[in-house]
Amino acid sequence: MKKYEFTGETKTIGGIVLKRIRALKEFCGVSAGDIGGWIEKESNLSQDGDAMVYGDAMVYGDARVYGNARVYGNAWVYGNAWVYGDAMVYGDARVSGNARVYGDARVYGNAWVYGNAWVYGNAWVYGNARVYGNARVSGDARVYGNARVSGDAMVYGNAWVYGNARVSGNARVYGDAMVYGNAWVYGDARVYGNAWVYGNARVYGNAWVYGGRWKTSPCYIQGSKWSVNVSSPDTVQCGCQGHTWREWHDKYLEISREHDAGDVLEEYIRYFNLLCDMYGHEDCKILDYGKIVFLPSEEAEAALKKREEADNEAKP
Repeated sequence: MKKYEFTGETKTIGGIVLKRIRALKEFCGVSAGDIGGWIEKESNLSQDGDAMVYGDAMVYGDARVYGNARVYGNAWVYGNAWVYGDAMVYGDARVSGNARVYGDARVYGNAWVYGNAWVYGNAWVYGNARVYGNARVSGDARVYGNARVSGDAMVYGNAWVYGNARVSGNARVYGDAMVYGNAWVYGDARVYGNAWVYGNARVYGNAWVYGGRWKTSPCYIQGSKWSVNVSSPDTVQCGCQGHTWREWHDKYLEISREHDAGDVLEEYIRYFNLLCDMYGHEDCKILDYGKIVFLPSEEAEAALKKREEADNEAKP
């Protein structure tokens, strides 16, 4: 048995004729005879499951609403967009293009999700937020206010992006991170853990920030081989290596050898020492590197070995 029919009432939007629907049976809070929203054709709203379009909501084009999804209020779903699972789209929200909203996701207020963007899991997108391009918002993430998530960016976990914040490119914001105010996160940057990025801060390039509160941009240096950035108040990231200030001081030679960085060691020590001066870690500056780095290779190896032996003897 079908769950809805057309009432015969129509209206035209942009040359597309939409038809009002009416429930034929009781399902999930809808009673037989209840007037629903507007769809262009039956393929827009599945006759199976508990999905429903009601209020002044409109679904048209090749859009699909199915499963237990709800579209209501003044929401529009159109293009090739799909809304399914237990998802809800309501208020004045717009879902269009090839967008997907599913799981327990919510899109509401004046939010727009479009392009190839996906919102899923228990994620909420609301306010005047925009999620577009190939962006993904998932988990328990929240995107709201005037925030924008675009490109191939991903926001997930318990992360919040709001205010006038922008997350774009191939950036990732996740964990319990928060990006807000006028902050931007872009490029291949990662913001995660308990980090807060706000104010006018910018995190970009290959920077990883995973702790602390950043109202201004944490220092980011693009070196000749890897990027270097302050990733939390206690740590510095160089390429894929993240260590505390003290660990870099104590183990820089070991890390350098492990990653075949001898040819750029002086360059990166200078970056590290600069960061030490900038962030109040002068006691961690590497001041003896010239005694080893500039020795001929055989003498450098001997010096390194001697230093390692001394370090081992000092261990309890």
